[in-house]
Amino acid sequence: MTVEIRYVGPGDEPLFDRVAPDVFDHPVERGQLSHYLATPGHHLMVAIVGGEIVGQVAAVVHRHPDGRPTELYIDEVGVTPAFHRRGIARSLLDAMLVFGKELGCQEAWVGTEPDNVAAKALYEARSAPAEAFAMYVLRL
Repeated sequence: MTVEIRYVGPGDEPLFDRVAPDVFDHPVERGQLSHYLATPGHHLMVAIVGGEIVGQVAAVVHRHPDGRPTELYIDEVGVTPAFHRRGIARSLLDAMLVFGKELGCQEAWVGTEPDNVAAKALYEARSAPAEAFAMYVLRL
């Protein structure tokens, strides 16, 4: 099996005509995708097998106005269940971390649900122990 890890940008929308189940939390909407790909600081890499997207990692560069280090926020990592445990998530994350470093990011951060064992194993292999964190969703 050949897995292509590819950075996607404006003009790559046709790649998303074939996306395996559960790569994203919701179906990809072409307008939202185009906006995301065109927004500076938003970055997306995909894993492709046989012309189908089987995995993705989305990230946002966060530049602080007060001189703190520039960060890469890993927003989401997703791989279709049929391709779990094949190193695709690891390859996507590693590629995004290299890319973030090339962009001048000095660190990256990511969060996951406490019961997401697979995600925690992926992140803990590259990190110090998890930090305590509370997240609040503020409705707009």
